[in-house]
Amino acid sequence: MGAEELPLLAFYQGTGTDHAGRTFEAIIASHFELLEAQHDFIQWLFPLPERSPVNPEAPILTQAVIDAFQSDSGLRANLRRALDKMLAFYGLALVRRAEALDVSLTPAFVERRNVWLHRNNHNHLRLTRILRCRYLLSLTAEAQALGRRLDQIAEAEPQDVSEGTRAFWARASSGRA
Repeated sequence: MGAEELPLLAFYQGTGTDHAGRTFEAIIASHFELLEAQHDFIQWLFPLPERSPVNPEAPILTQAVIDAFQSDSGLRANLRRALDKMLAFYGLALVRRAEALDVSLTPAFVERRNVWLHRNNHNHLRLTRILRCRYLLSLTAEAQALGRRLDQIAEAEPQDVSEGTRAFWARASSGRA
């Protein structure tokens, strides 16, 4: 494994930090207000194969990292924890119904929607990143469940989610992005 992969895996394993010195646990424990104010952690929690123009110090997904996540249950468990944290940030929760995964609205959704459910909000880009990362790391059912919920939200609130954003979400949750 090359030097490019090591910081991300160490971060996810709890033995390393991100570029700002934060541990995975510190980010997961962060208050929602801090998550909203900081814009350079999301690339560490949900990496993509492309370098982020917003945070060029963040690692990228390589095939070696993808293979590590697919073979290491601890990495996948922390990835699930990262998803759970961000879903809670949005007022959502991942639930298993029978044999399928679903994303439901939580009681906090009414309050949390005020933070992110606005046209052209930066959280729409974060959600696209989350969807695409899940898909790339072979967590397709989670990506599709979140994609379905976001589509339902956008359908119910068309004034708050642009058609362009809806298209990005659809592509990211289906692996076409």
